[in-house]
Amino acid sequence: MNYVGLLRGINVGGNSTVSMARLKQVFEHVGMTSVATYINSGNVFFSSTLLHEAEIAMLLERAIETQFGFAVKVLVRSSERLLATAQALPKSWVNNPTMKCDVIFLWPEIDTFDILEKVSINREVDSVKYVSGALLWSVKRADRTKSRMQKLIGTDLYKQMTIRNCNTVRVLADRVEQLGVADSPGRPPRR
Repeated sequence: MNYVGLLRGINVGGNSTVSMARLKQVFEHVGMTSVATYINSGNVFFSSTLLHEAEIAMLLERAIETQFGFAVKVLVRSSERLLATAQALPKSWVNNPTMKCDVIFLWPEIDTFDILEKVSINREVDSVKYVSGALLWSVKRADRTKSRMQKLIGTDLYKQMTIRNCNTVRVLADRVEQLGVADSPGRPPRR
């Protein structure tokens, strides 16, 4: 089975520094194959014979802590789930000088539709959409200070999320397709 690992909070502001080359070795050491990383924020493509995302995440978290000496939360998504999230992003939602758009990946403990009731949304400026496994968020940059989504930072909910901008998520989805990791029986890869 093919997966993408999303590491939370590494290489931000000089804290929790993780070398992608060493990270790749950690994944390989615990039996992951076809391991490749994308940018320094902790995005890892890999294959595994293990079938449960939570089981893989726990294995990786233990190995990373042993190798690097600090705990890092890892969210594992099957390639199909990652593609579904990327495809749910409205095409008009972009990350550019006029708009900010993020994908907020959710740990299973908070991955329910009612997450929309638990986050603070300013409906006048925030566009927020729930899809299985993530919140999709967009705001005009001129209205960013009016957004209430920034209030998530530091909360208990925030500790159960990892965020990537929509450009990164779209590139991850493209890479998944290019690597052929989205292939499943009866479904040819999209090209």
